[in-house]
Amino acid sequence: MATKEVIKKNKSALKRMRQNNARRLHNRYYAKTARNAVRLLRATTEEKEAKELLPKVSSLLDKLAKRNIIHKNKASNLKSKLAKHVNALVPA
Repeated sequence: MATKEVIKKNKSALKRMRQNNARRLHNRYYAKTARNAVRLLRATTEEKEAKELLPKVSSLLDKLAKRNIIHKNKASNLKSKLAKHVNALVPA
């Protein structure tokens, strides 16, 4: 038997739905921005450019972890892997 989700129509439920939707969109934007920044840094082959980009990306990941948009361990793992990538680049 299929269950249908019941959506409450009282004022507080409607407000919560609006708030949740706004937060979801905000979080999706910043998570996507972080993914693109990580992708850009991974695609970088020049050491100088990568070393300039690494602190910015690390800071962005820390901010997202602080706000619980991404998990703190995920941020830490990404930062570690990116640092390894940057350190492995050959100086131009």
